[in-house]
Amino acid sequence: MINGILAAEELLASRVAYTFRTYPKQITAAIAAALLSAGTLAVASLGPDASDLPVQQILEATAPLSFAEQSESLENFSFTLFRTDITRSSDTAEALLKRLGISDPAATAFVRGSSEARNALFARAGRTVTAEATQENQLKKLSARWIPDGDGGFKRFVIERTPVGFVALTERDTLTPGTRLASGVIRTSLFAATDDSRVPDAVASQLADIFAGDVDVRALRKGDRFAVVYEAFEADGQALRSGRVLSAEFESGGKVHQAVWFQPPGQKGSYYRPNGDSLRKAYLSSPVEFSRVSSGFAMRMHPILNSWRQHNGIDFAAPTGTAVRSVGDGTVDFAGTQNGYGNIVIIKHRNNQQTAYAHLSRINVKAGESITQGQTIGAVGSTGWATGPHLHFEFRVNGEYQDPTSIAQEGGAPITASLRPAFERIAVGARTELAAAFSVIQASAD
Repeated sequence: MINGILAAEELLASRVAYTFRTYPKQITAAIAAALLSAGTLAVASLGPDASDLPVQQILEATAPLSFAEQSESLENFSFTLFRTDITRSSDTAEALLKRLGISDPAATAFVRGSSEARNALFARAGRTVTAEATQENQLKKLSARWIPDGDGGFKRFVIERTPVGFVALTERDTLTPGTRLASGVIRTSLFAATDDSRVPDAVASQLADIFAGDVDVRALRKGDRFAVVYEAFEADGQALRSGRVLSAEFESGGKVHQAVWFQPPGQKGSYYRPNGDSLRKAYLSSPVEFSRVSSGFAMRMHPILNSWRQHNGIDFAAPTGTAVRSVGDGTVDFAGTQNGYGNIVIIKHRNNQQTAYAHLSRINVKAGESITQGQTIGAVGSTGWATGPHLHFEFRVNGEYQDPTSIAQEGGAPITASLRPAFERIAVGARTELAAAFSVIQASAD
């Protein structure tokens, strides 16, 4: 019950802040009109005091329902059960319906015998499925929703019981954009805290990138906390995809760090501090999300050549197929195979700087192609001289190897004077939303 109330408060706070941020003039006019109306009522309310008015008492006899009538009412009472789950790769018709609390042989037989149902429910794991059942656990309606590859909308598959049996329908619909608030306290790590707060992995990764120059997410301490407001794209009220972080805040080591997304019309957006300073870095802190450094920029014993030599980059341990992204804007200088590097992409950046991404299992770009920061350029693999799947990442300046941990320098300009009023309006709304998100933590603690 408490979690439900908190969630409702969180949603209400988000909507109120969003409305104030989007329609400040309209809301100001509405408040003014309300105050004017209140003033008019106050002047017109010159009648007698309510305490001087006569009091009239009305008594009415009521007859309680008989036991038989109460029993009949209870017998005729019915309710609908709702349950939602996520499909698994091992699911069968029996397993999925049982997990949804359905005990209905006819429904199971229909799902098992329908190719449309099998394709919608079992073609890919991770799809959201909702079941509506009677109090006897008989299926009334089952719905599945998912986002097709390369499609901006979503698909909805529905099985519904009718007087003549079950019918199935697949239809397309558009996602509804919205915003969500979340907050959490660090116990062990940022990503453990975001998991506890049900923050999508893609949003957690954005948080790490946004504050890369201010907060070392690998060295957060117990008790540090965060709040975030992010885009969510919903299907029938259920979030199917997350989008961009709109604002965020970290409290770490007694310091507060805030970020606000701002995109002027017709221009490229970026993240800024509340004072208007840019948070954009020339390079991201890591080319692989959710990974760990398995070998740093230092002397080491080469695992294949079995000799002591300088390791000219950083190795990120990650499963084969993990997406590899460019850490900065640039142009592909080389995309192909080079000796011990295996499949490698080399990107040329400004000021004679290059980044290299080696041992890739696949390459998604070609030489001469323009690349933007964060764009996927390939996938982790073990091609070339590699003992297992990982990404070997290098940073070069004028052809000389440099420690990649030294490259996350500032790369953006502050808010201009002409854009300051528009930015301030966005920043005020962001602070309100973040305060609402943090209030959930405080309420939980109390």
